[in-house]
Amino acid sequence: MKIKIILTISIVIGIAICLAQNTFSYPPAVGIVGKAKNCLTCHVNNGPWEDEENTIIDILDKETKKSLAQPDGSFLIEVQRGKVKTVLTVIGRKKEDTAEVPYRNAWLYVDPKRIKSNSLSKFASGWRVNLPMACRIVGDRLKGFESANITSLPMSIRPGDDAQDAGLKLQIMLTKGESVKGKAKEGMKGNYFERVVQLKVLE
Repeated sequence: MKIKIILTISIVIGIAICLAQNTFSYPPAVGIVGKAKNCLTCHVNNGPWEDEENTIIDILDKETKKSLAQPDGSFLIEVQRGKVKTVLTVIGRKKEDTAEVPYRNAWLYVDPKRIKSNSLSKFASGWRVNLPMACRIVGDRLKGFESANITSLPMSIRPGDDAQDAGLKLQIMLTKGESVKGKAKEGMKGNYFERVVQLKVLE
């Protein structure tokens, strides 16, 4: 009887945890399984967050919290072959921003050469990755971004034996509201951004 009660409690707790996690983060599955070039195939670029000046888009080394941004505005992720590196994708708006706060940020790391593939992963071939896409409610806190309205989520990547240097597109949308079912261009405000991300294998 005690075992049955403990089992029931464990199941309830497990469901509660899953629901809580899904409230704050879930993958934009429609985008990854489709062959659309980017988010604007389905959504509109009509939000109040189009200015780059107040927009935060950064990729940090999780251990050092150092930005991986390059002088040309791209990002460089260097990883030893066979080793795992974890980075933080940080997206949002600066604290000085006077526009309404976005509610949810979505992002997707895509190898442009794999967009037309039928694979569920559009990340660079040969690279193992645990979270190449996410859609997360704004409200995370991170040192260096105090008072900013951001989302921050880790992504771990590892170049396998067959991995080569590669180029990715980081596709981003800041959004508020909900799309109308069957009419994705209605009901939701959003702004779309892209960044170039270079992957480099260190031998």
